[in-house]
Amino acid sequence: MTRDEAWELLTEYNKEEFHLEHAQTVEKTMEYFAEKLGYGDEKEFWGLVGLLHDLDYEQFPDEHCIKSQEIMRERGLDERLIRATASHGYGITVDIKPEHEMEKVLFAVDELTGLIGAVVLMRPSKSVQDLEVKSVKKKFKSKNFAAGCSREVIQEGADMLGWSLDELIEQTIEALRTFQD
Repeated sequence: MTRDEAWELLTEYNKEEFHLEHAQTVEKTMEYFAEKLGYGDEKEFWGLVGLLHDLDYEQFPDEHCIKSQEIMRERGLDERLIRATASHGYGITVDIKPEHEMEKVLFAVDELTGLIGAVVLMRPSKSVQDLEVKSVKKKFKSKNFAAGCSREVIQEGADMLGWSLDELIEQTIEALRTFQD
């Protein structure tokens, strides 16, 4: 599947600008981590996983990571792509445990990019370029801030990767700096 084909599929099921922007943010973040972690030869695949990870969320929120598997199988997409995208719903809607490092990264950064995005909106600069880990950690500890971003999932993702929460936040900020103001 090409990136253009993935975008066409995504926009068939997603119309809200927020969801489309989130998909692209996770796509670019996943590409960054592919390079950073030594999977540069799979950068495009990691990006597709990021782009399509919430394929079903807008239309089927109660069947998130379940309906997307059906949609992708109907289209004849690669089982590796289907499994990877579905694994980020582990413990929430599916029992597909992230095993590959790429799946663990997706699990961890999906929620975290949302939290960081919310923190950036509150900053005077409105930029990730001058964002520090401590600012994100402060908001991470405030359960009422960006309440839809699960701190438990973020922490579980860091644990899966064997990283500290600070390391995960720092690396995700670095990823976002490569393509956001």
